[in-house]
Amino acid sequence: MNTGSTNNAGGSTTLAEELRAKPWIDGEFLEKAPLRESHDPADDTLLGLYHDAGTEEARVAIAVARRTFDETSWSRDRMLRAQVLDEMAAWFVAHREPLIAILSRENGKLLREAAMEVDHSVTKIRYAAALARIDFGRAADVEPGFYSTMIREPIGVAGIIVPWNSPVILLVRSLAPALAAGCTVVIKAAAQTALTTGLLFRGLSTLPSLPRGVVNGFIESESGGAQWLVRAPEVDVISYTGSTRVGRQIMASGAETLKRLNLELGGKSPALLLEDADLESAIPTIVTAGTLFAGQFCMASSRVLVHRSRYDEVRERLAAALAGRVVGPSRDPSSQMGPLIDRPNVARVDAIVRKAETYAEVIVRGGPALGHLAKGAFYRPSLVAISDVHAPIVQEEVFGPVLTLESFESEDEAVHRANATTYGLSASVFTRDIDRAARISRRLRAGTVWFNTHGVILDQFEEGGVKQSGLGRLNGFGGIEAFQECKHVLHRANFPI
Repeated sequence: MNTGSTNNAGGSTTLAEELRAKPWIDGEFLEKAPLRESHDPADDTLLGLYHDAGTEEARVAIAVARRTFDETSWSRDRMLRAQVLDEMAAWFVAHREPLIAILSRENGKLLREAAMEVDHSVTKIRYAAALARIDFGRAADVEPGFYSTMIREPIGVAGIIVPWNSPVILLVRSLAPALAAGCTVVIKAAAQTALTTGLLFRGLSTLPSLPRGVVNGFIESESGGAQWLVRAPEVDVISYTGSTRVGRQIMASGAETLKRLNLELGGKSPALLLEDADLESAIPTIVTAGTLFAGQFCMASSRVLVHRSRYDEVRERLAAALAGRVVGPSRDPSSQMGPLIDRPNVARVDAIVRKAETYAEVIVRGGPALGHLAKGAFYRPSLVAISDVHAPIVQEEVFGPVLTLESFESEDEAVHRANATTYGLSASVFTRDIDRAARISRRLRAGTVWFNTHGVILDQFEEGGVKQSGLGRLNGFGGIEAFQECKHVLHRANFPI
């Protein structure tokens, strides 16, 4: 592993020095929690150690964040918040290579995928910095002597629960708007990417303008600390990205304090190929979107719905593309897909495909990689042909490189099939007829619909799901609103004019 030196505001460090991740609370790095190991999913190499925190650290971090919000001017100083976000973006740029290196090694995603995640995080931070400098509300002379305003205020303490599949950008997606809004923050990060988070905590600790106690964070392999974040009355909002199952638990637990929730949950995103779809463009797009991050992507194109007239052609092209996908280590430039996060997930995904063999046609039977890749968590892509839309592999999120193939005869059937799951995070429509695409998009129950592409996310436009894919929105203006409350202030003048 390259441990070349990098510079930051805290002095010269090396990546090797960052490979022990610690809780960062009230401006201090803590070492009380037990040490655990972090391994490379490609070959099980030991990468470093992390302190595995829990409820105790969560309690302390919440108390610090609450005190900082209540007793300092952070929530009222938008120019300071903008300055902190500008410094954060600059740190990301200066430490781009170390971030990409550790993210790629610890998570397993390809170097170019890790680079995309880090680079897009920078644009999100800069967008949030701009939002911190502006505000919008309403004001009116209601009647003589009464002046009314609607203002937006930070909601308070934000708890951010971050998954392992994209630990940099999914942290930034919540953290940046929370800071822009004026919240203080407690971060609970996933243990599978502890070292990546540890490097981020080190970076935050060097920001010259960030006041002590505004951002606090810990890494946890279990869920005690996360559960306390959700239950604690001192925490005003939870921003969670992860499974629908856990999202339901958070919603039930958060109900005790009527906590504000922002949840981006599971997905089972359909890609609809109409009769006139350009397959030269559509097939590579779908394969890439279905195997991005080894399929560990909530917006993955996991369902392919194709018009009956093009079914045989799509089946042949899709099967060839998936069967030919080169699986390998992230640092190998010839790799087209990296490993899953760990071997237990390989076993889980393989069990899903094995079960599908009993009720469906498996066109491409992937499976655990053999030979020199057998030591790692590699899984070759699979393609399953389905006719019954109620089949488990259609209805359940796999979170791995497994695509299903369905056919439809009419536009109505295509829409019916696309909407037939409990998920509604995203969908795509491939056609040369823009009017038809627009008509279908209005009927699809999804938070995002793409035409002739899949998986494109923009900082300035809201992102989120419907049905059991989540609550609320991040990105765009909605991203900062998730961390704000509206207050109506009415002034009655003593001497009406």
